Amino acid sequence: MIQVTRKDSRESIENMLRRFSRKVQQSGVMAIVKQNQEFAKPMSKRDRRKRAIVRNERKIAKFKKLRTGR
Repeated sequence: MIQVTRKDSRESIENMLRRFSRKVQQSGVMAIVKQNQEFAKPMSKRDRRKRAIVRNERKIAKFKKLRTGR
């Protein structure tokens, strides 16, 4: 569990909240929570790699179109 304590008695709540948010983001807790929001069917390693390759190819094609102005 992530905890944030006051550095000194004059530290504002906003600063503590900002530090807490940064610690949560750096720990990766939110990424895990978002990943577990929806059930994903078990997929083999090969299928995941294929999908990632297709995704990257589409992204590259999209940027090439943007560069050429099509």
